[in-house]
Amino acid sequence: MKALIQRVRHARIEVAGETLGAIEQGLLVLIGVEREDSHTRADRLLHRLLRYRVFADEQGRMNRSLRDIGGGLLLVSQFTLAADTRSGLRPSFSSAAPPVEGEALYDYLVAQARRQHPVVACGRFGADMQVHLLNDGPVTFLLES
Repeated sequence: MKALIQRVRHARIEVAGETLGAIEQGLLVLIGVEREDSHTRADRLLHRLLRYRVFADEQGRMNRSLRDIGGGLLLVSQFTLAADTRSGLRPSFSSAAPPVEGEALYDYLVAQARRQHPVVACGRFGADMQVHLLNDGPVTFLLES
């Protein structure tokens, strides 16, 4: 699994003008599911998402996690993150999980996140979504499990 995480002041996801999920300060996470991904990898990724230290402490150093600040977690499926872009002028999606498997793992990740963190919102798998955010920093990292 790949997760592009962005520290945000606030973020929301819309489909056809309807807001599906919104958070205040926290992490917007774009999730790409690959063929070899599993529940174990999703669990490992979630562990890192909740504990990854990207928020400032009292000295202004990135030393606090999402859990530490009680921030929101907005999970958005993003098929294009699984693209192979190493060559050519068009991305290849051969490493992406098939849609049924990708959706199942994304849904599993969302369910596990809701069990472990109080503020979790999400998009809709496979939908044409609009993401609105105020990036904080900007601070952006690519995590792979």
